[in-house]
Amino acid sequence: MTSFIRKNAITIVGVILGLAGGYLYWYYIGCASGTCAIQSDPWKMTPYGALMGGLLGNILQDALRKRKA
Repeated sequence: MTSFIRKNAITIVGVILGLAGGYLYWYYIGCASGTCAIQSDPWKMTPYGALMGGLLGNILQDALRKRKA
């Protein structure tokens, strides 16, 4: 289990930061009218932020691995 966390640490941090970022985006910017599909609900925006953070973290992690090799 610890080897999995060490191997994917940057992606996990990206997911956590994305969760926080998605919620903060909904809270401060969001969609006041409620017509926006994702931005109007924190239960949709928070996982979306986690997905985007995880993808960005994974891209950065792969780039760092290729740079070391």
